[in-house]
Amino acid sequence: MAGESDRVAPAGDYVLGLMNDRDRERAERDLEIDPAFRDTVMRLAERMHVLDRGAPSGGSDRWRLISQRIAELPQMRVVGQDEAKPVIGRLERKPYGVVGVHSLGGRRGAVIAIALIMVFALGYLVGQL
Repeated sequence: MAGESDRVAPAGDYVLGLMNDRDRERAERDLEIDPAFRDTVMRLAERMHVLDRGAPSGGSDRWRLISQRIAELPQMRVVGQDEAKPVIGRLERKPYGVVGVHSLGGRRGAVIAIALIMVFALGYLVGQL
């Protein structure tokens, strides 16, 4: 006995016309003898027919119809979007990084740079004596 999932894949291929001749003949034979497969093919064909209501040659209309139908699905509706709070709050300082003199900025960075230069100069002078 074939399960539901075993019938859906061949039924989908049959409805979409993706089967070769041998598989199509087998599927048509199964349509005659297997009522569960026939029901699966009919359900898939009805679902595909809903998407085929657009203009026959309008590609953009067809995509608009598909996207509209997808947007109407319940899981695509946004729930509680007005109540959403921002995940990241306001940054206290500019995001330049956390390491280096450039992260200090302003007077503090200049004071540290001058202090480092003075320490290196003092170290050089002490090393020369």
